Formats: sequence, C-alpha cells, structure tokens
Amino acid sequence: MSKKILCLLGLFTICLAGCSAMWGWGDTRTGVSSSLVDYLYPDGEVPPDLQDRVPHLELPLRVGIAFVPAQSATGTISEATKMQLLDEVKASFADREYISHIEVIPETYLRSSKGISGMQQVARLYGADVMALVSYDQVAVSEDKPSGFLYWTIVGAYVVKGTSNEVQTFVDTAVFDVGTSKLLFRAPGSDTLSDRSTLAGSPEALRKGRDASFGKAMQVMTANLETELGNFEQRIQEDPGVASTEWKPGYGGGATDWWLLLALAAGGRDRNRRLRQYR
Repeated sequence: MSKKILCLLGLFTICLAGCSAMWGWGDTRTGVSSSLVDYLYPDGEVPPDLQDRVPHLELPLRVGIAFVPAQSATGTISEATKMQLLDEVKASFADREYISHIEVIPETYLRSSKGISGMQQVARLYGADVMALVSYDQVAVSEDKPSGFLYWTIVGAYVVKGTSNEVQTFVDTAVFDVGTSKLLFRAPGSDTLSDRSTLAGSPEALRKGRDASFGKAMQVMTANLETELGNFEQRIQEDPGVASTEWKPGYGGGATDWWLLLALAAGGRDRNRRLRQYR
C-alpha cells in the first residue's frame, strides 16, 4: 500500500475521531432517580413499627405534594417542569369537598431535611395533614443505527435521522398521614417513549423526550391515584383499623359523611357519563 493511501487513511481516521468528539458520537445511556426509602430512612435507618398506629383524618384535609429529591443532578427533570406537573395533579383533585387545600411544595424544602422528621417538619411548615411524595426513575438511551454511518459527513449529522432515542419513566406517589407517618396508599405510573433524530439533534430530542415521558407517566399515575383513593375508602369502611375520620368544626356532619359524599360524587360522575353517551 502506497504511502499516499496510508496518509489518506490516517487523515480520514483523525477526521472521523474529531467528528466523534465534536458530536459525542456513540451510544449513550443516562438515568436519574429519587428513592422514597432513602429519603425517609437515610443511612440505613430502620423503619419504625407502625402496626398499632391508626391515622385519624380530620376533614377537610390540607394536602402537601412534592417530589422526592433526586439522588443525582445528572439528567434531572427541571424544577419548572416538576412544578407544572404537580400543578396538574393538584387540579385533578382540587374540587373534592373533603380536601380544603393542596399545596405544591418545591423539592428544595425536602432536600434540606431528610427522614420522617424532615417530612413532618415540611408538612408543619405548610400546615399539611397529609403528604403525597412522588418518587421516580427514568432512563434515557440513545443508539446509532446502521444508517448512522452517514454521520461521517457533517451534513449527514444534521440531516440523517440515524439515532434511536428511547426514554423509560416510572413514577410512584406515596400518600402519608403526617401525624402517624403511616402510609395510607400509593399509586404508580409508567411510560415508554421512542423516536429517531439526527446526531446533532439527539441531545435536544432526548431532553424533550424526557419531559414528555415524565408528563405521560404522571398522567397515568394521577388516574391510578384516583382509583387507589377509592380503594382506600373501601378499606376504611371494611376495617376501622386502617384509619378513622371526622369533620373539623364547622365542616360536614360526622365521620361517615365523607364516604357518603364520595359515593354520591361517584354516582354523579357515572350518571353524567351515561347522559353523554346518549347525546
């Protein structure tokens, strides 16, 4: 092989390596997560025995909702996006008569103090009777497909959609009684999003994909949260050891009114749904 050909091959290899460095060429995998267990029981702390504690819920409830702080800042969802998603969850439950107020709490407040005592301190700060803590796990993977060989040209990096992006998101909301720190119920939500992008557009595509997948997972979780609330109502009726309820002075008329109100509301929703079907 002539020296000229060897030089050309060497020059091509150097240029290819330069393109790889410039674009971050190659498969990438990033993830971000927050752990409810690590937040409530840091440093391997042993959870207390709560079997004998019966939550007493005074209606209407003041509810605090917040994201559990992420374990790493890499690839994390923006604070603005998180607050927007929590506002959407708040809107889904704001018209319930047994909820007087839902306070969206910035993640920063939870980051400064961990453990059960930390959660209770934040709840007292906002006057919350119940805390809904949202934890999550998200993985984003970007892979170059066979057509990615066209990335050897700068034009190809901008034009050819040879990169496959996939985002998998799981969220889980755990609802706690602040007084006893006992878990009342929980609701999960998940989403998988896939698309293709150019090499140059891959970082932006992944960012948008992370936000979109997070939003869809939160929508699924919100629907499941409503279902689990109904299941919690049923458990209270069947087992008084799950929780007791009563209205605060000036509200309602007794411990059973909440469940009667919920039954009437559910019946009203079903009736409206049937009326819409016949229109």
